[in-house]
Amino acid sequence: MSTAKRCPCGLGEPFAECCAPLHSGERRASTAEQLMRSRFSAFAVGDAAYLLESWHPSTRPDEVELDPQQRWLHLEILQRTGGGPFDSAGTVRFRAHYRLPGEKGALTENSRFVKEGGAWFYVDGDHE
Repeated sequence: MSTAKRCPCGLGEPFAECCAPLHSGERRASTAEQLMRSRFSAFAVGDAAYLLESWHPSTRPDEVELDPQQRWLHLEILQRTGGGPFDSAGTVRFRAHYRLPGEKGALTENSRFVKEGGAWFYVDGDHE
């Protein structure tokens, strides 16, 4: 993805100034929501390495296989609890819209996050 294009996370900033620095390790997410948005962007741009790095080691799979035909289109943040800069845990409920050949859909999940050593990690989530 061109770093000049708008970031897929939905905040309206250029990718280079929004989620790309998190993907490269130049910067860390300061909130659980920011990590959630950056993970959505990683799905959108096909960055499986970042998805694994931002996944808590206690629940991290050995690999992430992304479907090259699936296009992640839009992210809605529906609710947040905790997950702020001074919290150690939080949840983010979101709806992620996608397209596959001949099909459109949405994934709704309540994701759990923890902050350890100054870094936020995705732990797991419940799909609706």
